[in-house]
Amino acid sequence: MPHPAMSPNHVAVITGGASGIGLAAAMRFAGFGMKVCIADIGAERLAEAAARLAAVAKGGAADIMTAPVDVSRFDEVAGLEAAVQKRFGGTDILMNNAGIGPDSNSFGPLENWQRILAVNLWGVIHGTQVFVPHMVERGRPGLVINTGSKQGITTPPGNPAYNVSKAGVKAQTEALQHELRNLPGCKISAHLMLPGHVFTPLTARGRTEKPPGAWTPEQTIDFMIERIDASDFYILCPDNDVPRQLDERRMLWAIGDIVENRPALSRWHPDYAEAFARFVKGE
Repeated sequence: MPHPAMSPNHVAVITGGASGIGLAAAMRFAGFGMKVCIADIGAERLAEAAARLAAVAKGGAADIMTAPVDVSRFDEVAGLEAAVQKRFGGTDILMNNAGIGPDSNSFGPLENWQRILAVNLWGVIHGTQVFVPHMVERGRPGLVINTGSKQGITTPPGNPAYNVSKAGVKAQTEALQHELRNLPGCKISAHLMLPGHVFTPLTARGRTEKPPGAWTPEQTIDFMIERIDASDFYILCPDNDVPRQLDERRMLWAIGDIVENRPALSRWHPDYAEAFARFVKGE
């Protein structure tokens, strides 16, 4: 059975909900008989997603709401919460999922850094500060699901702005869950979603067919629901190429750089290639 928050007539709000992981979550929640609001940018994308959701929702289009929202803007997120209150009476599940990933390196482009942090990190902060106090006041079991990334833990070379944003989401979600569990009478829990390789518009990079190693968004959401039901905070998703054991070894090696005083990102340092290979094998 899914978490009590995923009950008929309860309300889910999903940012970045018009495609990928966000839309897959919205489809599952609508299938549970929930009322669903998806927030995203692009009127055409929202309309197409709404039509798909209405086809599976118990109450049809009456149970589905869409909102054009830029989560980097606090006023737009506040307007979203007020609109959901007016339409559905409140929120039981908040999924801060909106994310972008344009290229970056340590020297720029500055505008990419600013936009990635504004959407990926500030979008989560805005959603939390606007929605969660009302969710707590609602007094019902609820969930805050923030979409992070394994890259926010292992911080691989290639896109430091994205890594910084997702490392921030990890720290923010951990702090949020600590605060919620120490709030008297609170029935809300926070969870950090850590997808593996998922074939979505963000990761497709021009490809039209799913790579064999990737999971579908639907597989990822099914795993998420299963692990929330098991009360996991860290929802560490595998994929067809990377099992959990390998993720664990990569993460342990990353923290080991500090403990062992190795060079930064030693996993990608040629002098440590053999040592890392042995570590992965448990030698």
